[in-house]
Amino acid sequence: MTTEQFIREEQDRRAIREVVDQYAYCADTRNATGQMALFTEDTQFIVYMDSKSDTPTQVITKRADLFPVFDNLNTYHATMHFNGQSTVTLEGDRAHGITYCRAHHLTVDSNGQHLMIATIRYHDIFIKQAEKWLFAERKLLVDWIENK
Repeated sequence: MTTEQFIREEQDRRAIREVVDQYAYCADTRNATGQMALFTEDTQFIVYMDSKSDTPTQVITKRADLFPVFDNLNTYHATMHFNGQSTVTLEGDRAHGITYCRAHHLTVDSNGQHLMIATIRYHDIFIKQAEKWLFAERKLLVDWIENK
């Protein structure tokens, strides 16, 4: 690998991580439109509320249909997504990745505060379009949920 190739690969890895982190930031700031902009038009967003199930809980096949999913975060008083380790395999203008996340969801009602923490793994396919990395597919797999 040449120095130029190494630098380009590192730039791509950093840009992909920024997409992953921007997704979490947009979720926590309730920026559904910004979150949607991180996906290709013909994206696949697939949710498995039980990561061991072969059957998804929800499948969305267009970026325009993501708004209600992301807007649903407004039902919580606050959220905080912590992205942990991630791996990325680059294949030219395509990449595959896995990111671990702990997503905290706070609800406040007349009985007090309730915290739901979801342990999530994201299995992603990224595509570089017009020099910008986007999610072409994002599988959200919930490994377990804690309620406090």
